[in-house]
Amino acid sequence: MTIPPQAEFVKRVGGEKVAVITMVPQWANPHTYEPTPAQLMNVSKAKMYVKMGSGIEFEIAWMDKIKSINENMLIVDCSNGIELLKENGKADPHIWLSPKNAKIIVENICEGLVQIDPANSTYYEQNKEAYLRELDALDKEISQILSASKAHKFIVYHPAWSYFARDYGLEQISVEEGGKEPTPERIASIIEEAKRNNITKIFASPQFKDKAEVIAKEIGGKVVEINPLAENYIENMRKFAEELAEKGENER
Repeated sequence: MTIPPQAEFVKRVGGEKVAVITMVPQWANPHTYEPTPAQLMNVSKAKMYVKMGSGIEFEIAWMDKIKSINENMLIVDCSNGIELLKENGKADPHIWLSPKNAKIIVENICEGLVQIDPANSTYYEQNKEAYLRELDALDKEISQILSASKAHKFIVYHPAWSYFARDYGLEQISVEEGGKEPTPERIASIIEEAKRNNITKIFASPQFKDKAEVIAKEIGGKVVEINPLAENYIENMRKFAEELAEKGENER
């Protein structure tokens, strides 16, 4: 599979009957990461590859190579059945950052596992149903956490949370635009908006934390590190919602 959140999905459905290998490590940038020879060797032996299918640059750059290494491998497209959001004419690839989308992704993964291993279809289906119940509970919990808060807008360095914002009626304000570093004018605009709405947190993944600190200092706030690529999916999504809802994030 491509990224760590998919690893949790596959492990929860596949259980003890799957061996999971992730191509882009949790600490890496999926826009620029290149697989190692050892990873490509593992691909050559795999029965199934789980791609996100939503436009992650790693997949755009490497899927043809991955397919050519192992032509008999089943390719599962996690984006099947998901409506992609567009930004500046391009699909937003971060579809997994929505429990509702995660449920569809898990369904797609289960279908793939059943296809390559029909003898254990009941096992996969039962695991899938149990995990879908956990995702339903997570969705309801996030809704409750956010409905009890005054949070409406939030600032992120990299615009990874559009699907989350859509699902829960929030507005994501991104420092980056179109995958480009912000201009001084953009940074000034973000600082002004943060002060106007009493936003005191900048959410950033580990690789953008230092850059976000500059803005946090200007608004007298702090950077909250949140990694969209964290494998511990349910815990990570809950943490994000709790940080958003914490009193003082937005008193609008």
